[in-house]
Amino acid sequence: MAKSVKKSGAAPKAAAKPSKPSAKKTVASANANGSSISHDQVAQLAHRFFIERGHTHGHHEEDWFRAEQALRSKAS
Repeated sequence: MAKSVKKSGAAPKAAAKPSKPSAKKTVASANANGSSISHDQVAQLAHRFFIERGHTHGHHEEDWFRAEQALRSKAS
């Protein structure tokens, strides 16, 4: 025996949209003096290192780590 399914007149509700992340994320660790480094700052410097290296792919993690280290040492 087949089951009958009732259809309601209302359309199902759409899933809630995820909240928009803040414009500037901060890197998890702060400097010794308490100031934090923004995600955007690290991204911009890492991109500059990528360009200086001649747009060679495959070293993004090195660029990111180097940028974090450079910004932390500069801020302290």
